[in-house]
Amino acid sequence: MAGNSDKKFYLETFGCQMNVHDSEKVIGTLVSEGYRQVPTVEEADLILYNTCSIRDKAEQKVFHRLADYKKLQKEGKIFGVLGCVAQQEGEKIFERAPHVSMVCGSASYRNLPQMLIQIEAGNRRVTGLDDRQTDECFETEFTSRTNPHRGYITIIEGCDKFCAYCVVPFTRGKERSRTSDSVVAEARQMADLGYTEIQLLGQNVNSYKDPAGKKSFAELLATVGHIPGIKRVRFTTSHPRDFGKDIVDAIDSVSTLCDHVHLPVQSGSTRVLDAMQRLYNREQYLERITWLKAARREISLTTDIIVGFPGETEAEFEQTLGLLDHVEYDGVFSFKYSPRPNTPALSLDDAIPDEEKSRRLAVLMERQREIQKRRNQRHIGDVVEVMVEGKNDARAQWGGRTSQNKVLNFSAQNAIGPAIGSYASVRVTGSFPNSLLGEMVI
Repeated sequence: MAGNSDKKFYLETFGCQMNVHDSEKVIGTLVSEGYRQVPTVEEADLILYNTCSIRDKAEQKVFHRLADYKKLQKEGKIFGVLGCVAQQEGEKIFERAPHVSMVCGSASYRNLPQMLIQIEAGNRRVTGLDDRQTDECFETEFTSRTNPHRGYITIIEGCDKFCAYCVVPFTRGKERSRTSDSVVAEARQMADLGYTEIQLLGQNVNSYKDPAGKKSFAELLATVGHIPGIKRVRFTTSHPRDFGKDIVDAIDSVSTLCDHVHLPVQSGSTRVLDAMQRLYNREQYLERITWLKAARREISLTTDIIVGFPGETEAEFEQTLGLLDHVEYDGVFSFKYSPRPNTPALSLDDAIPDEEKSRRLAVLMERQREIQKRRNQRHIGDVVEVMVEGKNDARAQWGGRTSQNKVLNFSAQNAIGPAIGSYASVRVTGSFPNSLLGEMVI
């Protein structure tokens, strides 16, 4: 590798917001160790992939990427696989991709400085893999936040839910929460640095349990929401089993808490939910929806749905469609079931043919598209606040998100327009299934 004065690294991230934020912490750690981030693989000495194993497609993409760049090994470049695929596959990655020199699971990032020392010393088989029982969190004083206005804070890592289809409990370890004091201190520091939006993260963010016993999740939300300078607080992803009415009450009483909740349901059928080991039934899920719809503020709802879980009948799929009609979500992330290593669902019979899974997915997406089209039309004429995230020069349009997490693209009367990171009042003039259109109000 190049001399210490100019160690260059390239990092590509796959997967969820947890992975994106983990990468921010990895980047900060590498920079603090004397590395410099570069935008292309060709410029880098160290090439890292922060991986996702939630679906087979994401995992395959990483191995394809590794194969594509294998030729660069001849130039002395060093490859590392981080994250969930690293934890899941472990040292087997060295067999599948012999040019990889570092394998580090998502629960072991705090070991990165020591691993880098080994790499620099010429070791070409360096691993950092924790067992599921680790109590360690990846807290770091070095976080390279990619957005100067919106920042992530991980408040809980790992998962104890063991859904039948999900590999996360095996790749990210058991649930372990940070103290509320450390979360609030980080949020205050971010507010002092000029951040106005904070997103609290966790595989099951609302399963948070303060090790010091000071604050519930809802109380932590409210405390962060009251920090001077913070205009918006979001949280993801919630698990229905641990979703209490106190969360809805907090959103109602603290105006900075965004009126959007992502509450994955996965299926509208109680039998399928039981087979998925989701720990709630249809009625319990709908009880939580009732709390959300009864809130004083209109709370936008989004969800995740899996179609084609082993044994899902046509009638059970129809129950999921019925749930869409009943709840009227503002957005749905929908997926075909894909078998994952180490998961209980692998042993289930009645696999659904892929073409049938594809058909169900298409039907579900079309039904949801109609719902979103109808729901977004209701906003025409409303004046809403948008956090400005970017500008499309070709269209002379700015874009951002509302508190309800809806994408809104808008025009301004003067060419300069609002600053990125500022908040603009926008009148909604048009709508599409996935976004809104508007004009800035002076």
